[in-house]
Amino acid sequence: MTLQEAQNAFENLKTEATTKSEMKVYEKFLHILKALKDRTLAENEMHAIETELANLNIKSNPKNKKRFFNKALSKFEKYLKENFSLITKGYYTNLSVSFGLLFGVVGGVLLGQHFEKSLGISFGICMGLFIGAFIGRRKDAQAQAAGNIL
Repeated sequence: MTLQEAQNAFENLKTEATTKSEMKVYEKFLHILKALKDRTLAENEMHAIETELANLNIKSNPKNKKRFFNKALSKFEKYLKENFSLITKGYYTNLSVSFGLLFGVVGGVLLGQHFEKSLGISFGICMGLFIGAFIGRRKDAQAQAAGNIL
């Protein structure tokens, strides 16, 4: 399946979509496909991407479309990251904020043993969020400078 065929398929799905969340999934796919189209890729790279698109079975008609295409989007993003080091905008920020919140809660519980528990947890969450966002923004800036953002 070529990029143009996939783009046409998602535009058709977007017009048929009934929920806003389903439309967002299609818009994300369309954004990635447009960015790949604008990018200068070697012939073998383009063929590999088109093969991966064909493996996603985009033209199938699943019962739960949102769930099916959300999984397909995750698989496609993972494929692009692993094979071409291409990521979507805000990838590292989202990942780092998640880990920051996780470790912030743990740090807050440990800190809360010395102070009031709720104060320690809230302080830990805030610090984890801040540190995660800072690290994620720096990584996203580095990826932008390297030209790896779609």
